[in-house]
Amino acid sequence: MAGLDVEQVLALAPDAASAKAAQGLARGEKWSGAGCSERALWGLCQGSGKKPYQTAVDLSGPAFKCSCPSRKFPCKHALAIMLLSANQQLTETAEPGWVASWIEERAGRAEKAAEKAEKKPGEVADPLAAQQRVTRRADRVSAGMAELESWLDDQVRRGLGGFEQRGYSELSRLAARMVDAQAPGVAGAVRRAAAVVGRTHGWPGELLEELSLIHLIVSAHKRLPELPPSLADTVQSRIGWTVETARVLAEGEKVEDDWLVLGRVIEPDDHLTVRRLWLRGSTTGRLALILTFAAGGRQLDPLPARPGELIPAVLSYYPGALPMRALLTQTAPRLPAPRPGGLNAKQALASYVESLAADPWNERWPLVLADVRPTPNGDNWALIDANQDALEVLPGVDLWKLLAVSAGDPVTVAGEWNRAGFKPMTCWHGDRPVILS
Repeated sequence: MAGLDVEQVLALAPDAASAKAAQGLARGEKWSGAGCSERALWGLCQGSGKKPYQTAVDLSGPAFKCSCPSRKFPCKHALAIMLLSANQQLTETAEPGWVASWIEERAGRAEKAAEKAEKKPGEVADPLAAQQRVTRRADRVSAGMAELESWLDDQVRRGLGGFEQRGYSELSRLAARMVDAQAPGVAGAVRRAAAVVGRTHGWPGELLEELSLIHLIVSAHKRLPELPPSLADTVQSRIGWTVETARVLAEGEKVEDDWLVLGRVIEPDDHLTVRRLWLRGSTTGRLALILTFAAGGRQLDPLPARPGELIPAVLSYYPGALPMRALLTQTAPRLPAPRPGGLNAKQALASYVESLAADPWNERWPLVLADVRPTPNGDNWALIDANQDALEVLPGVDLWKLLAVSAGDPVTVAGEWNRAGFKPMTCWHGDRPVILS
C-alpha cells in the first residue's frame, strides 16, 4: 500500500462518484488532526453533522475505517485521506489512541489467523476476499451491460423519432447506471453519446456512430472468454477495469529505445488534470502514451523531457490489442534531437485506420505530418500537404503560433488526431522544436 500514487488511489474507488467526491475533499482545509505513521493514515473530516467523521487507513491491508454512514467501501473520506498522502500533504506524527487501538486489534486478528493457516511468501493476505470482490464487481458490470443492451435493442425497434427531446435525459440516466455498475469506461462513452444529441445538423449520424461503438463493447463483453487475450484486455480496459502498476512493470512488454517526445496535451479540470505525453521510438518506431494525473488543482509531475527531445528509456506497455499506454523508466539524461520524419495526409489517415482495426474504440492517435501548410478551410483551418490532400484542424484550436512559424512555408507538425480533427502539439522551425500546446 505504501507509496501509492494518485492514479492508484483513484483506482480503489468503488465508483466514479466516490472518486470525484474524494478529489473535492482532498484539501488540507477540509481536515483536522490529520497525520500518518509507518502503518496508518488518519484524520477528522467535518460532515453535515456536529461531530467530524473519524477516518483511518491501515496501510498493511489496505483496510479502511470511517464513522460516516456511507455503505461504499472505501468511502470518499478514506479515498481523500489517501489522496492527501499521495500528494505528500500528511505529516508523520504519533497515532491517536483510536487509530492505534484499531490497528492493534486488526494486527491481533491477523496473528490469530496466521496461527491457523500457513501463509506462503508473497501470497495475497486474503485471496478469497479479493476474489469475492472481483466476482461481485464482475456481476455488477454484467448486469449493467445487460441493461444497456436492452436499451439499445429498444432504440433499434423505436427509431430515433423524438429522440432529440428524450435522448439526453435517457442517456444521462444510463451513464449514471453504468457508474453504479462499476463500468466507468462505458459510462464515459454513454456521456459522449448524450453530448451529441441535438448538437449539430447532422447529430443523428454522429449519435449512431457513438451508439454503434457502445453496442460493440457490449457485444464484446458477452464474448470475453472467446476473445484473444490481448483483445480481451482491451475490452476490459474500455469497460473500466484497471491494471495495477506493479503488474505492468513486472509483466508488461519491455521496449528500450531513445524516445522522441512528439508533444503533450493537458486537459485541466477542477477535480482532475490529465496530461497525455506522446512518444515515438527512434529505432523501433513504436508509439507510446504516458498518462499523468493530478488531483484537486495540484501540479503535474515535471516532464521527463521537453517536446522535440529524446529520452533514453525502457517502456513497460500495458496489455492490449493496440499497446499504447506505457510506464517509463528513464535510463539516461534527455538528449537533443533533429526534426523527425513524417507522413503525408493519406499515409497518416491510413495509420489511424490501421489502429482502429486493432482497437475500434481508439479515441486518439499521434501523427507526424511532413511538409504541410496551414490553410483556411471555411470557418476553420486545415493542414495541406504537397499532394494537395489535407487534414482538418480541430475546431477552436489557436493556430497563430503555427502560422508564425510557417509563414506560408511547409513545416513538420506533430499532433493528436481524433474523429473531430487534428490538434497540433509541436512543430519544427528547421531542427528547432516549437511547442504549440
